[in-house]
Amino acid sequence: MVETLTKRVSLVELFYDLVFVYMVSRATELLHHLHNGVLNSSTIVIFILVIVVFINSWMVQMVFTNRYGKSSWTNIMFSFVDMAIVLYMSNAFTATFDRRLETFFIAAGLLSLTLCLQYLITFFQVKTEIDKKIAVAFTGILGFRTIVLLIGGLFYNSIGITIALVGIIISWITPAFTGKYTKHHPIIFSHLLERLTALIIVMFGETIVGIADYFTQESLSLSSIFIFMIVVGLFFTYIVEFDHLIDEHRQQETGNLLIYLHYFIIFGLSLVTVALKFINEPAAKMPFAISVLYFGIGLFYIGLAIANYYNYPHLQVNWLIRISFILTVLLGYGISLNIGQFNAITVIAAIVIIVNAGVLVQFLNQRMSLPS
Repeated sequence: MVETLTKRVSLVELFYDLVFVYMVSRATELLHHLHNGVLNSSTIVIFILVIVVFINSWMVQMVFTNRYGKSSWTNIMFSFVDMAIVLYMSNAFTATFDRRLETFFIAAGLLSLTLCLQYLITFFQVKTEIDKKIAVAFTGILGFRTIVLLIGGLFYNSIGITIALVGIIISWITPAFTGKYTKHHPIIFSHLLERLTALIIVMFGETIVGIADYFTQESLSLSSIFIFMIVVGLFFTYIVEFDHLIDEHRQQETGNLLIYLHYFIIFGLSLVTVALKFINEPAAKMPFAISVLYFGIGLFYIGLAIANYYNYPHLQVNWLIRISFILTVLLGYGISLNIGQFNAITVIAAIVIIVNAGVLVQFLNQRMSLPS
């Protein structure tokens, strides 16, 4: 029997996560800027850009720590430098492509440079050929992203911005094609899972902050309870999948799929967070607010569906449950659009999410009660 590798999440890693709490808050604020009752295209593009740059940098750092991280002063100092850069970046963007985004590109380029240097140092430290190839691959990806981001910041015009945006997309996707190397030095799956779960808890924390306005003496109502049920239901569904159905002892995994599926969950939660405000804002167009809410719920469920790949063999979710999720979301969306009234929308969304959570729990109970 092969021994399962484990790695404890360090206090430095948890401290590093604190800056991302602020980053998530600042990025989500972008989506509160409505124009004529909807979000304009530039705001959406900048939000996606900011989330991809921040979260991808977090993911790269996390995977590096998973494979090569040690409690050395070098790694600790790199973490502290990255934290300072992330704090600055969190205040270096707005909802439009103004000159402030110029400094964001430069700061993001410096963040990519520090990550690149970590892999470059690792290249000279590791002994095996496969580890050197991994270090070369990520040094190249991060070096490329550093260059395109600095071009976007130093030459802030239509060409420079285009180069930066295209470079961000390429460097975001490229790590998915490093599997031919990383499969020979697989990640420690339990550590990766724990880190990603912690990130999603941070995201849920921002959602809780987002709905806090419904729980004041002036605003507390029955709808407040249903809104809270929406958040709790989504969190409970996430926990059932990632704390009970998933096999945390998997081996020989690159972790790429687990990383990329969390982008669906992250974007989904962000949309749900702002939509729960939109549905009660007079300035927001109700069909748009409802669409954002259910699109966010849909993205969240897509991430969970992809995660089924990592479930225990006897806990693989069947198509009947997937279809029930799809039908309830579509039904709730259709009814909400037809009614278009705040109180009804909160009740319908809460029912949809609680029903789906109940279906998943019932599936877990049934499978766990089967004889081994």
